[in-house]
Amino acid sequence: MASNLTHVYMMPGMAANPSIFEYIKLPEEDYQIHWLEWILPLSEESLFSYAKRMCSYVSHDNPVLIGVSFGGMLVQEMAKVLHCKKVIVISSVKSHHELPVHLKFLRKTKTYKILPTQLVTNIEVLLKYAFGETAKKRVELYEKYLSVRDKDYLDWAIKQIVCWAQEAPDEQTIFIHGDSDLVFPNSCNGKTIVIKGGTHIMIINKYKWFNENLPKLMA
Repeated sequence: MASNLTHVYMMPGMAANPSIFEYIKLPEEDYQIHWLEWILPLSEESLFSYAKRMCSYVSHDNPVLIGVSFGGMLVQEMAKVLHCKKVIVISSVKSHHELPVHLKFLRKTKTYKILPTQLVTNIEVLLKYAFGETAKKRVELYEKYLSVRDKDYLDWAIKQIVCWAQEAPDEQTIFIHGDSDLVFPNSCNGKTIVIKGGTHIMIINKYKWFNENLPKLMA
């Protein structure tokens, strides 16, 4: 019966649209998938305040939240507001300690404020922060999955990533990370499910693993 369904809300990564989840299929008798999309932030809005606004798009009790990359950071903040059945974070970080050196440098020097996000038509600007892949499929991935190109959003998102204050992970959150993730290379330690050969976009190219294992993790 519909009342027995577990409602799964999926949040994509920075600048990405929720079609990154297009290959994720869960047993329909047990789960209903809902895609979340980025909304424009308010002026000087904190990530936690943004997360509280995003919670208004979750219309079911005791949901599962799944977030990828920056979306993984966001669902960790949303889980501080919502009572969730499960929180699953993919290709992301558990705390600010796992941010790579170059992002910590941006935070320390505040040079994230002068990144050329106005050049949102330049493929490399978005890919560097959102995918980080070096394969020649970059252009194809950009055109298909990266659709949020608003400068104010990009400035805000990069600041929230660089300045995220979380000190330690929630012990109940499930973290899944690829051992070949070049965007967040420091996230395979601790209580983490490590996917061999998984890159930052493994939600797309290793979807079979997720289709097989997500129901087990959510049960």
